[in-house]
Formats: sequence, C-alpha cells, structure tokens
Amino acid sequence: MFVVLLRFSGNKSQAGQFMEGHKEWIKRGFDDGVFLLVGNLQPNLGGGIVAHNMSRSDLERRVSADPFVAEDVVSAEILEITPSRADERLRFIVG
Repeated sequence: MFVVLLRFSGNKSQAGQFMEGHKEWIKRGFDDGVFLLVGNLQPNLGGGIVAHNMSRSDLERRVSADPFVAEDVVSAEILEITPSRADERLRFIVG
C-alpha cells in the first residue's frame, strides 16, 4: 500500500493549464483499481493519494505520467506502508 504526496512546486501557477489531464489521470487510477482515496493536502499544499494493487516501480511510472508531475506543477513523494493491522472496514488492505 502506498501514500503518494503531490506537493505544489514553484510551477503551481500552471495547475489550471494541466487540470483536465490531471483529472483524467486520477480517473484512470480509480478505473484501474489502483487508487483508493484522493484528496487535497491542507492548506492548499497539493494533493494526496492512497494506492494499492501494484508494485512500487509500476506506481512510480504511473505517478510520473501525471501531467502535474510531468510539468513540474507538483513534486511527488511515494511512501510505502506494509499494513499489519486495520479496522474491519479496511481489512482488504491487510491481505
């Protein structure tokens, strides 16, 4: 399981130009069963994603294909978590 932090860079002002591509990229992540949750980092720092069902190297490739990452609107940090315990509602993550 992974947490992806997409923090705005100095190129943040270009976000509007690439927003549609970024939204399509997010939709593909959900459609492919990789993204579990997507949201904003507060206050206005960027975004965060909870992802699973793929290797780190595959996720790195996916993240690099995000137009926001490719155009340096955000910088990406991928944190890998090996779940060992979860609430019953998230039991599927532990495997």
